Amino acid sequence: MKRFHYALITAAFAALLLSACGSADTDTAGSSGDNSLVVLNYGKYLDASAIKMFEQETGIKIKLEEYESPEEMYTKFSAGSISYDVVCTSDYMVERLIHEGKVAPIDFSSFSYYKNLDPAILAAAEVFDPQNQYSMPYFYGTLGILYNTTMVSEEETESWNILWDDRYRDTIIMQNSVRDSFVPALRLLGRDINTEDETDLRDALSLLVEQKPLVYAYYVDETADEMIAGNAALALVYSGEAATAMESNADLSYTVPKEGSNLWIDSWFIPADSTHKENAEKFLDFLCREDVAMLNFDCVCYATPNQAVVDALDEDTRNDTTIFPPDDVFANCTVYKQLGSDITKLYSYLWKTLKSE
Repeated sequence: MKRFHYALITAAFAALLLSACGSADTDTAGSSGDNSLVVLNYGKYLDASAIKMFEQETGIKIKLEEYESPEEMYTKFSAGSISYDVVCTSDYMVERLIHEGKVAPIDFSSFSYYKNLDPAILAAAEVFDPQNQYSMPYFYGTLGILYNTTMVSEEETESWNILWDDRYRDTIIMQNSVRDSFVPALRLLGRDINTEDETDLRDALSLLVEQKPLVYAYYVDETADEMIAGNAALALVYSGEAATAMESNADLSYTVPKEGSNLWIDSWFIPADSTHKENAEKFLDFLCREDVAMLNFDCVCYATPNQAVVDALDEDTRNDTTIFPPDDVFANCTVYKQLGSDITKLYSYLWKTLKSE
Protein backbone atom coordinates (compact mmCIF):
# COMPACT_ATOMS: atom_id res chain seq x y z
CA MET A 1 0.00 0.00 0.00
CA LYS A 2 0.97 3.59 -0.25
CA ARG A 3 2.73 4.15 3.05
CA PHE A 4 3.50 7.90 3.10
CA HIS A 5 0.17 9.55 3.86
CA TYR A 6 0.69 12.75 5.87
CA ALA A 7 0.70 15.68 3.47
CA LEU A 8 0.54 19.20 4.96
CA ILE A 9 0.50 18.27 8.64
CA THR A 10 1.37 21.81 9.69
CA ALA A 11 3.12 24.63 7.87
CA ALA A 12 6.16 24.36 10.12
CA PHE A 13 6.40 20.60 9.82
CA ALA A 14 5.91 20.72 6.08
CA ALA A 15 8.88 23.06 5.84
CA LEU A 16 10.92 20.63 7.89
CA LEU A 17 9.85 17.73 5.71
CA LEU A 18 10.79 19.54 2.54
CA SER A 19 14.23 20.35 3.91
CA ALA A 20 14.78 16.66 4.64
CA CYS A 21 13.16 15.06 1.64
CA GLY A 22 12.92 17.96 -0.80
CA SER A 23 12.12 17.56 -4.43
CA ALA A 24 14.96 16.39 -6.61
CA ASP A 25 15.86 18.48 -9.61
CA THR A 26 15.13 15.75 -12.12
CA ASP A 27 14.16 15.73 -15.78
CA THR A 28 10.77 14.64 -16.98
CA ALA A 29 10.76 10.87 -17.18
CA GLY A 30 10.60 9.16 -20.48
CA SER A 31 13.73 10.07 -22.42
CA SER A 32 16.38 7.44 -22.95
CA GLY A 33 20.14 7.31 -22.93
CA ASP A 34 22.93 4.99 -21.84
CA ASN A 35 23.56 7.08 -18.72
CA SER A 36 19.97 7.45 -17.61
CA LEU A 37 17.61 5.71 -15.24
CA VAL A 38 13.83 6.12 -15.20
CA VAL A 39 12.52 5.62 -11.65
CA LEU A 40 8.87 5.19 -10.64
CA ASN A 41 8.20 5.65 -6.92
CA TYR A 42 5.71 6.86 -4.35
CA GLY A 43 5.82 10.63 -3.82
CA LYS A 44 8.30 11.90 -1.20
CA TYR A 45 9.79 8.42 -0.82
CA LEU A 46 13.41 9.21 -1.75
CA ASP A 47 15.71 11.80 -0.23
CA ALA A 48 16.58 14.38 -2.90
CA SER A 49 20.20 14.53 -1.80
CA ALA A 50 20.51 10.76 -2.23
CA ILE A 51 19.38 11.09 -5.83
CA LYS A 52 21.92 13.82 -6.49
CA MET A 53 24.63 11.78 -4.77
CA PHE A 54 23.94 8.82 -7.05
CA GLU A 55 24.08 11.02 -10.13
CA GLN A 56 27.37 12.59 -9.06
CA GLU A 57 29.00 9.28 -8.16
CA THR A 58 27.91 7.35 -11.27
CA GLY A 59 27.21 9.92 -13.97
CA ILE A 60 23.80 8.28 -14.39
CA LYS A 61 20.96 10.81 -14.66
CA ILE A 62 17.78 9.88 -12.78
CA LYS A 63 14.43 10.75 -14.29
CA LEU A 64 11.84 10.46 -11.53
CA GLU A 65 8.11 9.75 -11.87
CA GLU A 66 5.84 9.58 -8.81
CA TYR A 67 2.43 8.15 -7.97
CA GLU A 68 0.08 7.88 -4.96
CA SER A 69 -1.35 4.35 -4.86
CA PRO A 70 -0.29 0.89 -6.09
CA GLU A 71 -3.28 0.85 -8.40
CA GLU A 72 -2.23 4.18 -9.94
CA MET A 73 1.27 2.76 -10.33
CA TYR A 74 -0.11 -0.29 -12.13
CA THR A 75 -2.06 1.90 -14.53
CA LYS A 76 0.94 4.09 -15.31
CA PHE A 77 3.27 1.13 -15.60
CA SER A 78 0.91 -0.84 -17.84
CA ALA A 79 0.18 2.09 -20.14
CA GLY A 80 3.60 1.65 -21.73
CA SER A 81 3.99 5.33 -22.60
CA ILE A 82 7.12 5.51 -20.42
CA SER A 83 9.79 2.82 -20.22
CA TYR A 84 10.57 2.49 -16.51
CA ASP A 85 13.87 1.00 -15.36
CA VAL A 86 13.21 0.52 -11.65
CA VAL A 87 9.98 0.72 -9.63
CA CYS A 88 9.06 0.80 -5.94
CA THR A 89 5.62 -0.44 -4.93
CA SER A 90 3.69 -2.51 -2.43
CA ASP A 91 4.13 -6.19 -1.71
CA TYR A 92 0.94 -7.53 -3.30
CA MET A 93 1.48 -5.45 -6.44
CA VAL A 94 5.00 -6.84 -6.81
CA GLU A 95 3.48 -10.31 -6.61
CA ARG A 96 0.91 -9.48 -9.27
CA LEU A 97 3.54 -8.20 -11.69
CA ILE A 98 5.77 -11.22 -11.06
CA HIS A 99 2.86 -13.50 -11.97
CA GLU A 100 2.25 -11.44 -15.11
CA GLY A 101 5.85 -11.96 -16.20
CA LYS A 102 6.63 -8.24 -16.08
CA VAL A 103 9.51 -8.37 -13.59
CA ALA A 104 13.16 -9.25 -14.24
CA PRO A 105 15.27 -11.26 -11.79
CA ILE A 106 17.86 -9.17 -9.94
CA ASP A 107 21.53 -10.22 -9.83
CA PHE A 108 22.16 -9.61 -6.14
CA SER A 109 25.52 -11.41 -6.41
CA SER A 110 26.89 -8.25 -8.04
CA PHE A 111 25.81 -6.06 -5.09
CA SER A 112 28.29 -4.78 -2.51
CA TYR A 113 25.72 -3.73 0.12
CA TYR A 114 22.84 -6.21 -0.16
CA LYS A 115 24.32 -7.90 2.91
CA ASN A 116 23.04 -4.94 4.97
CA LEU A 117 19.42 -6.10 4.61
CA ASP A 118 17.85 -7.85 7.59
CA PRO A 119 17.33 -11.60 6.89
CA ALA A 120 14.04 -11.49 8.84
CA ILE A 121 12.57 -8.92 6.44
CA LEU A 122 13.86 -10.84 3.44
CA ALA A 123 12.19 -13.96 4.83
CA ALA A 124 8.90 -12.08 5.28
CA ALA A 125 9.13 -10.83 1.69
CA GLU A 126 9.18 -14.41 0.41
CA VAL A 127 5.39 -14.40 0.86
CA PHE A 128 5.12 -12.37 -2.35
CA ASP A 129 8.56 -13.06 -3.87
CA PRO A 130 9.72 -16.61 -3.11
CA GLN A 131 13.51 -16.82 -2.78
CA ASN A 132 13.77 -13.01 -3.13
CA GLN A 133 14.64 -13.28 -6.80
CA TYR A 134 12.67 -10.33 -8.17
CA SER A 135 12.45 -7.61 -5.54
CA MET A 136 14.33 -5.78 -2.80
CA PRO A 137 12.65 -4.53 0.40
CA TYR A 138 12.84 -0.76 0.92
CA PHE A 139 10.60 0.13 3.89
CA TYR A 140 8.18 -1.85 6.04
CA GLY A 141 5.72 -1.37 8.87
CA THR A 142 2.35 -2.21 10.31
CA LEU A 143 -1.29 -1.16 10.14
CA GLY A 144 -2.71 -0.19 13.51
CA ILE A 145 -4.54 2.36 15.61
CA LEU A 146 -3.36 5.92 16.25
CA TYR A 147 -5.22 7.26 19.28
CA ASN A 148 -5.42 10.37 21.44
CA THR A 149 -4.44 9.43 24.98
CA THR A 150 -6.55 12.26 26.43
CA MET A 151 -9.65 10.61 24.96
CA VAL A 152 -8.82 6.90 24.85
CA SER A 153 -6.92 4.65 27.26
CA GLU A 154 -4.12 2.31 26.17
CA GLU A 155 -6.04 -0.71 27.48
CA GLU A 156 -9.03 0.06 25.25
CA THR A 157 -6.89 -0.08 22.12
CA GLU A 158 -5.65 -3.61 22.79
CA SER A 159 -8.45 -4.93 20.57
CA TRP A 160 -9.90 -3.84 17.24
CA ASN A 161 -13.22 -3.77 19.09
CA ILE A 162 -12.52 -0.16 20.07
CA LEU A 163 -13.34 0.86 16.50
CA TRP A 164 -16.89 -0.38 17.10
CA ASP A 165 -17.37 1.33 20.48
CA ASP A 166 -20.38 3.68 20.43
CA ARG A 167 -18.68 5.96 22.97
CA TYR A 168 -16.42 7.14 20.14
CA ARG A 169 -19.18 7.87 17.66
CA ASP A 170 -18.07 10.49 15.09
CA THR A 171 -14.46 10.40 16.31
CA ILE A 172 -13.18 7.33 14.42
CA ILE A 173 -11.21 7.68 11.16
CA MET A 174 -10.94 4.69 8.85
CA GLN A 175 -8.67 4.28 5.84
CA ASN A 176 -10.19 5.13 2.49
CA SER A 177 -8.71 1.86 1.28
CA VAL A 178 -10.70 -1.31 0.84
CA ARG A 179 -8.16 -3.89 1.98
CA ASP A 180 -6.91 -1.83 4.91
CA SER A 181 -10.38 -1.06 6.26
CA PHE A 182 -11.37 -4.73 5.96
CA VAL A 183 -8.42 -5.82 8.14
CA PRO A 184 -9.92 -4.92 11.56
CA ALA A 185 -13.21 -6.61 10.68
CA LEU A 186 -11.56 -9.75 9.32
CA ARG A 187 -9.26 -10.08 12.33
CA LEU A 188 -12.11 -9.58 14.80
CA LEU A 189 -13.88 -12.45 13.04
CA GLY A 190 -10.73 -14.57 13.25
CA ARG A 191 -10.40 -14.64 9.45
CA ASP A 192 -7.26 -14.42 7.31
CA ILE A 193 -6.69 -10.94 5.84
CA ASN A 194 -5.79 -12.71 2.58
CA THR A 195 -9.00 -14.74 2.53
CA GLU A 196 -10.64 -15.42 -0.81
CA ASP A 197 -13.76 -16.84 0.79
CA GLU A 198 -16.81 -14.78 -0.16
CA THR A 199 -18.57 -15.58 3.11
CA ASP A 200 -15.60 -14.21 5.09
CA LEU A 201 -15.68 -10.96 3.13
CA ARG A 202 -19.44 -10.52 3.37
CA ASP A 203 -19.30 -11.16 7.12
CA ALA A 204 -16.58 -8.50 7.37
CA LEU A 205 -18.73 -6.12 5.33
CA SER A 206 -21.59 -6.61 7.78
CA LEU A 207 -19.30 -5.50 10.61
CA LEU A 208 -18.15 -2.47 8.64
CA VAL A 209 -21.73 -1.49 7.83
CA GLU A 210 -22.50 -1.76 11.55
CA GLN A 211 -19.48 0.46 12.28
CA LYS A 212 -20.19 3.11 9.65
CA PRO A 213 -22.48 5.35 11.82
CA LEU A 214 -19.56 5.73 14.24
CA VAL A 215 -17.06 6.78 11.57
CA TYR A 216 -16.02 10.43 11.38
CA ALA A 217 -14.51 9.97 7.91
CA TYR A 218 -12.72 7.61 5.53
CA TYR A 219 -9.44 9.40 4.88
CA VAL A 220 -5.99 8.93 3.40
CA ASP A 221 -3.85 12.07 3.36
CA GLU A 222 -6.01 13.97 5.85
CA THR A 223 -5.76 11.49 8.73
CA ALA A 224 -2.60 12.82 10.40
CA ASP A 225 -3.82 16.41 10.22
CA GLU A 226 -7.10 15.52 11.89
CA MET A 227 -5.45 13.53 14.65
CA ILE A 228 -2.82 16.18 15.33
CA ALA A 229 -5.55 18.82 15.56
CA GLY A 230 -7.51 16.70 18.06
CA ASN A 231 -10.52 16.40 15.77
CA ALA A 232 -10.71 12.62 16.15
CA ALA A 233 -9.96 10.13 18.90
CA LEU A 234 -8.97 7.06 16.88
CA ALA A 235 -7.63 6.37 13.41
CA LEU A 236 -6.71 3.32 11.38
CA VAL A 237 -3.24 4.24 10.08
CA TYR A 238 0.11 2.97 8.86
CA SER A 239 2.87 2.95 11.44
CA GLY A 240 5.02 5.51 9.63
CA GLU A 241 2.15 7.95 9.44
CA ALA A 242 1.54 7.41 13.15
CA ALA A 243 5.18 8.08 14.04
CA THR A 244 5.14 11.33 12.12
CA ALA A 245 1.88 12.50 13.71
CA MET A 246 3.18 11.64 17.17
CA GLU A 247 6.14 13.97 16.63
CA SER A 248 3.68 16.83 16.23
CA ASN A 249 1.29 15.95 19.06
CA ALA A 250 2.59 14.41 22.30
CA ASP A 251 -0.92 13.20 23.21
CA LEU A 252 -0.94 10.68 20.36
CA SER A 253 0.11 7.05 20.65
CA TYR A 254 0.03 3.97 18.40
CA THR A 255 -0.69 0.29 18.85
CA VAL A 256 -1.32 -2.88 16.86
CA PRO A 257 -4.28 -4.75 18.40
CA LYS A 258 -3.85 -8.23 19.82
CA GLU A 259 -5.88 -9.91 17.05
CA GLY A 260 -3.10 -9.09 14.55
CA SER A 261 -2.88 -6.93 11.46
CA ASN A 262 -1.06 -6.29 8.20
CA LEU A 263 2.71 -6.22 7.84
CA TRP A 264 3.46 -4.24 4.70
CA ILE A 265 6.71 -4.28 2.76
CA ASP A 266 7.34 -1.74 0.02
CA SER A 267 9.90 -3.11 -2.41
CA TRP A 268 11.86 -2.26 -5.55
CA PHE A 269 11.75 -4.29 -8.74
CA ILE A 270 13.22 -4.02 -12.22
CA PRO A 271 10.73 -4.32 -15.11
CA ALA A 272 11.36 -7.14 -17.54
CA ASP A 273 11.58 -4.62 -20.39
CA SER A 274 13.99 -2.25 -18.63
CA THR A 275 16.50 -0.87 -21.11
CA HIS A 276 18.97 0.08 -18.37
CA LYS A 277 19.04 -3.01 -16.14
CA GLU A 278 22.71 -2.58 -15.21
CA ASN A 279 22.05 1.01 -14.12
CA ALA A 280 19.00 -0.15 -12.17
CA GLU A 281 21.05 -2.73 -10.26
CA LYS A 282 23.70 -0.10 -9.48
CA PHE A 283 20.94 2.12 -8.11
CA LEU A 284 19.46 -0.63 -5.92
CA ASP A 285 22.89 -1.53 -4.54
CA PHE A 286 23.46 2.18 -3.84
CA LEU A 287 20.20 2.29 -1.83
CA CYS A 288 21.53 -0.53 0.35
CA ARG A 289 24.59 1.49 1.34
CA GLU A 290 24.40 2.57 4.98
CA ASP A 291 24.81 6.33 4.48
CA VAL A 292 22.26 6.41 1.68
CA ALA A 293 19.76 4.22 3.55
CA MET A 294 20.17 6.51 6.56
CA LEU A 295 19.31 9.56 4.42
CA ASN A 296 16.15 7.84 3.20
CA PHE A 297 15.20 6.67 6.69
CA ASP A 298 15.55 10.20 8.07
CA CYS A 299 13.42 11.44 5.17
CA VAL A 300 10.60 8.92 5.36
CA CYS A 301 10.61 7.78 9.02
CA TYR A 302 9.37 4.28 8.20
CA ALA A 303 11.09 1.11 9.38
CA THR A 304 14.13 0.34 7.28
CA PRO A 305 15.18 -3.24 6.54
CA ASN A 306 18.79 -2.00 6.47
CA GLN A 307 20.32 -3.54 9.59
CA ALA A 308 23.44 -1.37 9.32
CA VAL A 309 21.21 1.70 9.66
CA VAL A 310 19.26 0.21 12.56
CA ASP A 311 22.48 -0.60 14.41
CA ALA A 312 23.68 2.99 13.95
CA LEU A 313 20.50 4.61 15.30
CA ASP A 314 20.30 6.10 18.78
CA GLU A 315 18.71 3.83 21.38
CA ASP A 316 15.44 5.77 21.61
CA THR A 317 14.83 5.56 17.85
CA ARG A 318 15.90 1.94 17.63
CA ASN A 319 13.49 1.04 20.44
CA ASP A 320 10.59 3.06 19.06
CA THR A 321 7.93 0.36 18.73
CA THR A 322 5.78 2.56 16.50
CA ILE A 323 8.48 2.60 13.83
CA PHE A 324 10.04 -0.82 14.46
CA PRO A 325 7.42 -3.42 15.46
CA PRO A 326 8.47 -5.65 18.40
CA ASP A 327 9.04 -9.32 17.65
CA ASP A 328 5.65 -10.41 19.02
CA VAL A 329 3.80 -7.81 16.91
CA PHE A 330 5.88 -8.67 13.85
CA ALA A 331 5.03 -12.35 14.24
CA ASN A 332 1.31 -11.56 14.66
CA CYS A 333 1.03 -9.63 11.40
CA THR A 334 0.49 -10.90 7.87
CA VAL A 335 1.81 -9.63 4.55
CA TYR A 336 -0.85 -8.96 1.91
CA LYS A 337 -0.97 -11.39 -0.99
CA GLN A 338 -2.28 -10.52 -4.43
CA LEU A 339 -5.87 -11.75 -4.70
CA GLY A 340 -7.51 -13.40 -7.68
CA SER A 341 -9.38 -11.22 -10.15
CA ASP A 342 -12.80 -12.43 -9.01
CA ILE A 343 -12.04 -11.59 -5.37
CA THR A 344 -10.60 -8.24 -6.35
CA LYS A 345 -13.86 -7.45 -8.15
CA LEU A 346 -15.83 -8.65 -5.12
CA TYR A 347 -13.79 -6.39 -2.84
CA SER A 348 -14.56 -3.46 -5.13
CA TYR A 349 -18.28 -4.27 -5.10
CA LEU A 350 -18.37 -4.66 -1.31
CA TRP A 351 -16.51 -1.36 -0.85
CA LYS A 352 -18.99 0.45 -3.06
CA THR A 353 -21.78 -1.18 -1.07
CA LEU A 354 -20.30 0.08 2.21
CA LYS A 355 -19.85 3.62 0.90
CA SER A 356 -23.45 3.71 -0.38
CA GLU A 357 -24.98 2.62 2.92
